[in-house]
Amino acid sequence: MDYVTGHQGKGPLKGKKFERCELARTLKKFGLAGYKGVSLANWMCLAYGESRYNTQAINYNPGSKSTDYGIFQINSKWWCNDGKTPKAVNGCGVSCSALLKDDITQAVACAKKIVSQQGITAWVAWKNNCQNRDVTSYVKGCRV
Repeated sequence: MDYVTGHQGKGPLKGKKFERCELARTLKKFGLAGYKGVSLANWMCLAYGESRYNTQAINYNPGSKSTDYGIFQINSKWWCNDGKTPKAVNGCGVSCSALLKDDITQAVACAKKIVSQQGITAWVAWKNNCQNRDVTSYVKGCRV
């Protein structure tokens, strides 16, 4: 058993896939409910659209030669350093691998920075799946 990750060595490390209400409570605890005017339900819709609540989600973007990492699919060209993206900016000052941890502290901190600078519309998945929609179902029954 690896006491750092809690992984027992049986197959690949899958990472954490949050249950809906578990993530809603976690994001609320991290102060995202109402952060910069973005409701908790909108954060939940964003996380669902980007990663299906999976901390280990990774998606490569051939056009920009960048990669999106973690529960919020934060991009390596602008926000994190993965050591392979050309002309990366690393606006959050974090390694992209830190955005894949089960502990989403750094992912949330970076997402807050993105919203502070660009708003929730920085995420295409939010624009496509959540904008101008009733997103209350994402927190329904979670007592948040």
